Amino acid sequence: MNRAATERASSHARSHARSHARALRSARGRGSVEVWPGVVRIIAGHAALECYGVMGMASRNVREGMATRFLGRSAHRGVELREVDGKLELDLFVIVQYGVRITEVARNLQDAVGFAVERAVGIDVPVVNVFVQGVHDDSPTA
Repeated sequence: MNRAATERASSHARSHARSHARALRSARGRGSVEVWPGVVRIIAGHAALECYGVMGMASRNVREGMATRFLGRSAHRGVELREVDGKLELDLFVIVQYGVRITEVARNLQDAVGFAVERAVGIDVPVVNVFVQGVHDDSPTA
């Protein structure tokens, strides 16, 4: 197997393992609630896409200086999560609009995505890391 094929297989195996991780559990008065990590990733990805200045989600790995932009149904591909001491930590990989203040977009993302996930799942999200993988200029060229 050549190097590129090995990297693709390894990346697929990591992605597959993340998407099939154990469910997040929360005890409630009448029983428990289980939410799969993939669901949390979808919620976070859609919340991120609604933020001003975000043009799309991106892969963690930038190849040859180019970030792949994920929109809509693929937005979850730009989100990674970890459960630490019963709380969630999220990593968001985004592409921002050219000309926006990146620090403000990142702060807005942290607040909006953390709130959306906490509201939907009921688990604290004290850490939302934002990684800007690219800048997109959607203005027409002359």
